[in-house]
Amino acid sequence: MQTIIAFIIIFGSLVFFHELGHFIFAKRAGIMVREFAIGMGPKIFSMTKGETLYTIRLLPIGGYVRMAGEDFDAIELQPGYRVALVTNEDNVVEKIILNQNNHHPNVVFLEVERADLNKELWIEGYDEDDESEEQRLIRYQVSRAAVLVENGKETVIAPFDRQFDSKTVGQRAMTIFAGPLFNFILAFFIFILIGLFQGVPTYEPIITQVTDDGPAKAAGMQDGDYVKAINGTPITTWQELSETISKNPGNPLKFTVEREGQPVSLAITPKTVKAEDGAKAGQIGVLYETPYKKAPLQAIPNAAENTYNWTVQIVKMLGKLVTGQFSIDDLSGPVGIYKNTEEVAKYGIYNLMHWAAVLSINLGIMNLLPLPALDGGRLLFFAFEAVRGRPVNREKEGLIHFVGIVLLMILMVVVTWNDIQRFFF
Repeated sequence: MQTIIAFIIIFGSLVFFHELGHFIFAKRAGIMVREFAIGMGPKIFSMTKGETLYTIRLLPIGGYVRMAGEDFDAIELQPGYRVALVTNEDNVVEKIILNQNNHHPNVVFLEVERADLNKELWIEGYDEDDESEEQRLIRYQVSRAAVLVENGKETVIAPFDRQFDSKTVGQRAMTIFAGPLFNFILAFFIFILIGLFQGVPTYEPIITQVTDDGPAKAAGMQDGDYVKAINGTPITTWQELSETISKNPGNPLKFTVEREGQPVSLAITPKTVKAEDGAKAGQIGVLYETPYKKAPLQAIPNAAENTYNWTVQIVKMLGKLVTGQFSIDDLSGPVGIYKNTEEVAKYGIYNLMHWAAVLSINLGIMNLLPLPALDGGRLLFFAFEAVRGRPVNREKEGLIHFVGIVLLMILMVVVTWNDIQRFFF
């Protein structure tokens, strides 16, 4: 249960902040947001506030912000449609009802001849209650906030200036870029919280534990020893200590440590082991836990450094995937993230928060990849538009994104299947 709650909170936070970025900048640009969704698939919760439907959906594989003017959003009234119009005191249409069979004294029934619900906002047609031989074509103005009702479902019309495509390239690009941007911002703030409550890591070369079967134990090293120098060279961080030992397999080293305020000299020869890349490496048999100190003023620069370092590390890993040093089998989907969350949760809230921050950075980077259907792919099309001075054909762009979605779904299935085999078989 603890893992499930942790996974829901982490997944929900990552997706929520990503979509919140899209949502905020869409609103700033004046774009109508029809739906703000967390998850995919069937709705398990929905609430309408203003012109936006807020939903939580069943499948934890993402989320979306559906903006007016995007695919499948067009509202058109074809000639011959029979509609019921509800007008205000100025005879401006406030509600358009399709498939309305029952007459009502407060509505006008119209057989549509022409309609523009996009730019000029009007409907022309013939009044069904007009029984004269020559029916007169009537035009009604439509309110910018008019509602279209079909089979009980209400949809607010979106004038062209409220649609995504009506905005400048810069506004559209910023609306799309804001999703990944907010993932980096979320990671940054999580790292700040870790720094404020857990403390800032000092990375001091303090030995946490000496193992029983290593050269360090035989030489007299003890838990809590603070390594000051090796062969006369000052050591200030654990990374410097680790690298020096690793580069000297079988070579005698003179350690200067501080123990209870007093300097102690130790002669240790690292034993030779095989590293992950197959090369020889030195090891003395000690364990390390990063020490932390309360330093609120350092929390922000430390958070910025962590965000930057993890961004660089994830980009490097993606580079290895492209060059073949990484394979698809090494990737994880929702199942893998769930199992890793289960493991991380065992080590406490701060490790879980750190894991959430890294996942958020990873989500931001993955969405910025210039691939169809991803935010990066859409940004690439905006770049082409900015250079060419005109947009790419919408049908061609839509087809490319559709192919991208299909390929991403196939990749998701493959990765999920690999996760299931890895963790359950």
